[in-house]
Amino acid sequence: MSFTRRQMLKGLTGLVVVGLGAGGAARYWLGKVEDDNAGHDYELIAAPLDVELVPGYKTEAWAFGPSAPGTELRVRQGTWLRVRFINQLPVETTIHWHGIRLPLEMDGVPYVSQLPVKPGEFFDYKFRVPDAGSYWYHPHVSSSEELGRGLVGPLIVEEREPTGFAHERTLSLKTWHVDEQGAWMPFSVPREAARNGTAGRLITINGQAEAVTELPAGQVVRVRLLNLDNTWTYRLNLKGNCEAMIYALDGNPITPRPLDEDYWLGPGMRICLAIRIPEAGEEISLRDGFVRLGTLRSVASSEAPGDWPKALPANPIAEPDLENAEKLNFNFEWAGKVSVNTDNGKPPSLWQINGQAWDITDKTCAERPIATLRKGKSYIFELKNMTQYQHPIHLHGMSFKVIASNRRKITEPWFTDTYLLGKNERAQVALVADNPGTWMFHCHVIDHMETGLMAAIAVV
Repeated sequence: MSFTRRQMLKGLTGLVVVGLGAGGAARYWLGKVEDDNAGHDYELIAAPLDVELVPGYKTEAWAFGPSAPGTELRVRQGTWLRVRFINQLPVETTIHWHGIRLPLEMDGVPYVSQLPVKPGEFFDYKFRVPDAGSYWYHPHVSSSEELGRGLVGPLIVEEREPTGFAHERTLSLKTWHVDEQGAWMPFSVPREAARNGTAGRLITINGQAEAVTELPAGQVVRVRLLNLDNTWTYRLNLKGNCEAMIYALDGNPITPRPLDEDYWLGPGMRICLAIRIPEAGEEISLRDGFVRLGTLRSVASSEAPGDWPKALPANPIAEPDLENAEKLNFNFEWAGKVSVNTDNGKPPSLWQINGQAWDITDKTCAERPIATLRKGKSYIFELKNMTQYQHPIHLHGMSFKVIASNRRKITEPWFTDTYLLGKNERAQVALVADNPGTWMFHCHVIDHMETGLMAAIAVV
């Protein structure tokens, strides 16, 4: 698993130094490349960007492209996504494509799939996207700070064939660690990391607080909601004169069902709604429990009222063989102490999986996987939350099927890449180990991940 930078340069294409030349600092943009000979479809530049999160104040964010969250990337299911990523930040970074089943060398995990991309370097990401749905991208380096400063963005994989939705919107939810003047506050506080995680103070939709989204009256609109937050779990609900149906969870279709109560959307999770928009002038409140996140405003439309589209087509994910699956147990626990000596540059060790706490400063951790799976074999993971806090559990490289829980009724098992494991919950998820490599398996509350709640799972 260990490798030198020279070996990485030889073994992975695309990692080279790039100079933008005079005036290059102005080229902080995300652009569709029209040149067929360019070798990539998008050019994605990470760089500092001043944003106005608090009215009248500038916040020094980091961004993929000209906005934070970053500009939406789109690709059609089954085709190649080719992105030339250019790092113009003062720190090294990578891109992880959250939820995408891809080859290991494109997964963006430092010292596992690639070396970090240093300032002034670029890296070419190229992979075929097998599944349609709502996904996102972010670094896997210094995650609390880099995600916290704005290095997140939506990735939409369109279905192969038209779905029947004539209108859609992507709404990226993010909570920012800023004060009343837009100045940064700590992204991680140890005593909060030992609990729910260090929460931000300002909630935005697509980078705007109290955002208003205009939607055409009478139409059934596909609304993709993405939780790009470090910490916060949203209790999503709608208040107003509207009908709403859930069509997909975390990128994967389900049998459409009404959104008739709060849906708990943890960090890294996504939900796809179909909303019938009321008459022009009416408003729908998008809420987190009783707190208004933003407003969906109906505007006049000349189109005839739309019908509910049929269910979305299933993604081509291998069905696990439950009768012959091997069962593996994973205990998610609090380590029981807060480290007091952090002068060595290491974060405190607060959480563990099966008694093992991940050290994000140890470049060799992935060489000691917590489990080794055989390629092509089916497995059932028993996920046991032995704490009083929720953990959105995320697996890289593969999707798993939620089949059972002692805390909720699973009427229709569904495929996902991130499952919100409730307080003291015991859940079962099943998968086919069909993607060889060493994959990260972690809580997507970034505080928890960086203080121990991560492991490696190998498929051989």
